[in-house]
Amino acid sequence: MTFDTALRDEHVAAGAKMVEFAGWSMPLHYGSQVAEHLAVRGGAGMFDVSHMATFDLSLDVSGWLRTLLVSDVTALAVGHARYTVMLNDAGGVIDDLIVYRRANGYRMITNAGTRARVVDWLRRHGDPAIAPRDDMSIVAVQGPDALEKLRESVGIDAHDVASFTSLEAGDWLVGRTGYTGEDGVELFLPNSDVVDFWRKLREVGVEPCGLGARDTLRLEAGLNLNGHDMDETISPLQANLAWTIDWDEREFIGREVVAAEREARPERVLRGLVLTEKGVVREGQTVRTDRGDGVMTSGLFSPTLGYSIGLARLPRGARGECTVDIRGRWKSARIVKPPFVRHGDKVFK
Repeated sequence: MTFDTALRDEHVAAGAKMVEFAGWSMPLHYGSQVAEHLAVRGGAGMFDVSHMATFDLSLDVSGWLRTLLVSDVTALAVGHARYTVMLNDAGGVIDDLIVYRRANGYRMITNAGTRARVVDWLRRHGDPAIAPRDDMSIVAVQGPDALEKLRESVGIDAHDVASFTSLEAGDWLVGRTGYTGEDGVELFLPNSDVVDFWRKLREVGVEPCGLGARDTLRLEAGLNLNGHDMDETISPLQANLAWTIDWDEREFIGREVVAAEREARPERVLRGLVLTEKGVVREGQTVRTDRGDGVMTSGLFSPTLGYSIGLARLPRGARGECTVDIRGRWKSARIVKPPFVRHGDKVFK
């Protein structure tokens, strides 16, 4: 069975190419993935990301959350948010997620493809009161003009909302978060409100964008994609996510394994890669470095930069020049530190 978001008819009416993604019918693009990508880099674009899973939890689960996540989200002030990860017993990433602290509890946003796995894991470790918010939609408004377009369309002014904080307006929660490397917000609002909101954004010139542009934007921003750059066999230390871990006295699931890996230093780490000749790097391609072979975890052609970029899991210490096996031909590339693009500008060296 494939699920539809409350905005499906809007997507179809706009000529979107619809695809199945993590059990949902979602827009891949509305005619041009590149045009949508550039709209976000140069103005404002909007994404229907209602396939992401939203859960509300009460303050009663604070102690429980301290053991389930690598970050101590219970230390968050009301209105603040934290990007964090949930590990299995072997230290692998079950999911990466965002937790918002609200006056009466927490709101947890997880990936669509990991929803069942996350719910199962949570219930196996205490069966708390988890309230899935299937009555909510999520719209991301991203780009240098995003905040002004939000104010112009519905009167919500988020200019003074700091990164990874939020404001609440009635049933709406507006988070200063995103997945594009641009300014913007992610809004959680009732399904009954979302069609009108989407139309108002279109009226002020915000471009609808699909999953294709979302992927090129996130990779330019050097952001991981669950199931590709990390999974249940990969620790946060191997996925550029060591910064999410609070190494305090608190015990959390997977801590012992990850702590031992930190002490020994991980054998493989996630790095950025820029192709220096024609071609496109893709997930699964072999990367040959001065320290041994690695593998591409994500790769594509960057519309902003005009050449191919990607993320690769490489032997620790690999740097400088490398080669990538693209359809049997070894192409020259360079190892860099992501992100590749921030606010429309090249930032890697």
